[in-house]
Amino acid sequence: MTSRRPPSASDEPTPPVEADAAEGAATPPKAAAAGFSQSLERGLLILSSFSETRPVLGISDLGRAVGLNRSTTYRYVATLAKLGYLQQDPDSRKYSLGPRVVDLGFAAINSMEITRVAGPFLQALSDETGYTVSMAVLDGPDIVYVDRRRSGRASAFAMGLHLHVGSRLPAYCTSMGKVLLAYQEPAVLRDLVDRTDLARRGPKTITAREQLMVALARVRRTGFALNDEELAPGLRSLAAPVRDRSGAVVAAVNVAVHLTVWNASVESVMSRLEAPLRRATTEISTRLGHRPQA
Repeated sequence: MTSRRPPSASDEPTPPVEADAAEGAATPPKAAAAGFSQSLERGLLILSSFSETRPVLGISDLGRAVGLNRSTTYRYVATLAKLGYLQQDPDSRKYSLGPRVVDLGFAAINSMEITRVAGPFLQALSDETGYTVSMAVLDGPDIVYVDRRRSGRASAFAMGLHLHVGSRLPAYCTSMGKVLLAYQEPAVLRDLVDRTDLARRGPKTITAREQLMVALARVRRTGFALNDEELAPGLRSLAAPVRDRSGAVVAAVNVAVHLTVWNASVESVMSRLEAPLRRATTEISTRLGHRPQA
């Protein structure tokens, strides 16, 4: 039976829904594997099409992104919208990620062992230094903030920078990102750098591949990454790695300082923050089961 969707359901007028030619095609090899759901895969591909740079998409945009025709794309989108994973703007009739996706994201972050373990130590580090402390993990060429703490005492040193849990930044121009990149396998690191646009973000951003590789080698030697106005004017931060029981670097923690509240030299920042940062990351790593080799 031919069905029609409500006129307001899409960003463009849509003809009657037709049988999906793609669904009648030969089943791809991976879809034939036991337990594999092609429908679920398509729904997840649609959700994955949204990004920080493309937060709003129409049916046509989504169809092109996932390689499906309009009628098939609409059926998946309508289902995802009904379940709260997508939401439609009544004026543009385009879609954005819905509240259920946000709930899942925070649930994933909160369920991570590392956030449960690290929380008290991050707060203690912020209270001790008076500065904002963050923790991030690597996701492709970006970092994703999984925790962010401010001092419990009233402090003029705490920083907002409009960052929050779930925020993403390019790894190459952040102290936590440089830590996380530095400990990648060489082939993985080359691929990540190849996928990175080394654009200038601050007055001292590293924009040359060779210079970035030298900086990452320094991180591996010292165990710390310093960001000196590479992300934004006036912003400095110091980051160190967090390791799991296998010794792999699974996260990074930083302490951020702005020149407007502490116009100190890079050496002073290192001298003041290195020891408490090292203690905090060592404690977190130990709680995750890491035991340094003798």
